[in-house]
Amino acid sequence: MKVLRWIVLAVVAVAMILFAVSNREHVMLSLWLLPGAAVEMPLYLLLLATLLVGFVAGELVGWVGGWRWRREARRSRDRIAALEREVAAAQRRGAVAVARR
Repeated sequence: MKVLRWIVLAVVAVAMILFAVSNREHVMLSLWLLPGAAVEMPLYLLLLATLLVGFVAGELVGWVGGWRWRREARRSRDRIAALEREVAAAQRRGAVAVARR
């Protein structure tokens, strides 16, 4: 499975490199919210920056969406640890009671 992952990663990297090499023309980026604020950059850089922003936004949404499950897992982990301590204490008390007989 790891080999397949590395193969897919290599194919994507080669595709991105080929895209960057073939799209070096400069484009003007201006936003209608900020009139007069225009940036000139290579097309491939604009596309890669857009993909990066989309990836980060998606990860942020996923992270916020998983907050409830992480909280539940943390509570369960704490509860399990408390129960394990309780069982260990009960076993020690039982061992002491058996030793006294």
